[in-house]
Amino acid sequence: MQTLANWNGDGPGPWILFFPLIWAAVVVGVVTLLRRTVWRGRRGGPWRFMDDARPTGDSPIAVLGRRFASGEIDEDEYWRRLSVLDEQFGRTKGGAA
Repeated sequence: MQTLANWNGDGPGPWILFFPLIWAAVVVGVVTLLRRTVWRGRRGGPWRFMDDARPTGDSPIAVLGRRFASGEIDEDEYWRRLSVLDEQFGRTKGGAA
């Protein structure tokens, strides 16, 4: 071990460059493990904010978006219905547009 630490007696050899690679592998492994286990239930991991503006689930706006994406309704009908849903359900938190 002493011969590895003293590279020709001048100090640590080029093998010392492997330590950052080892730590990077450990960090990537831990993050991967956490993403597959603990953070799996959360969409996007721990850094995603809870009050997202995108509609999810079976909200009327999400259903309308799915219908438009699948081609059931055209663009004019999509925007017409979306304006009605925005008046009823509103995407703004304060209720004011």
